[in-house]
Amino acid sequence: MDFGNDVIVVTSNFSDAMKCVKRDLDRVQKDLGSFDDEMILFFTSPHNFRKKILPEYKGHRQRKKPCGFKRVIEELKKEYKVILKDTLEADDALGIYATKYPGNIIVSPDKDMRQIPGKLYDFKETVDITPEEGAKWHLIQALSGDNTDGYAGVPGIGVKKAEKIFEEKGYTWKAVVETFVDKEMTEQDALVNARLARILQTSDYDHQKKEPILWTPPSDYRITKQNS
Repeated sequence: MDFGNDVIVVTSNFSDAMKCVKRDLDRVQKDLGSFDDEMILFFTSPHNFRKKILPEYKGHRQRKKPCGFKRVIEELKKEYKVILKDTLEADDALGIYATKYPGNIIVSPDKDMRQIPGKLYDFKETVDITPEEGAKWHLIQALSGDNTDGYAGVPGIGVKKAEKIFEEKGYTWKAVVETFVDKEMTEQDALVNARLARILQTSDYDHQKKEPILWTPPSDYRITKQNS
């Protein structure tokens, strides 16, 4: 609303906002055919632990939350279980919960969630992700990066090239480091990208201190069915 004299006010209709959210949640339940199961909603903390790893993380994103966003969350808490953990993105809180309490279905269109073992519904289909597949996807993302999140991985390496590299060299930490070094980068660069790419699981979180445990692979890290 433009009141003139340089005064512009952004407003929203709370009832309309809630109707939109409820419509999308009902659609998910209908798609999955699980009307009697509990739906748990995950939201992102305004504080992000990845900023300590890379201050520029998501720094290019200037988009603000929708008007009325916080009030919608408070209203949702009256009807649903809502999880928002300090310093964690919604993906991390979801990954921690899903691996601590296996047997749930993750609902997200975000490709990052392919790291988490279990069932994933991406609004198109439901797929089963094995621990091995999830671990491999993490290394692929460490190489290919994610420009929308503000970490680049190895310049010139996309998902397809990353997959080809691992098919030739094996899914190992050595292969990750070698690819970074080939581009005149360091093992520390590789570790920063791997930590940024990592969607937390329950083993990546100190439940007593309530803080992330940064991912640190052994030098001989290799993905197998046993250790993935």
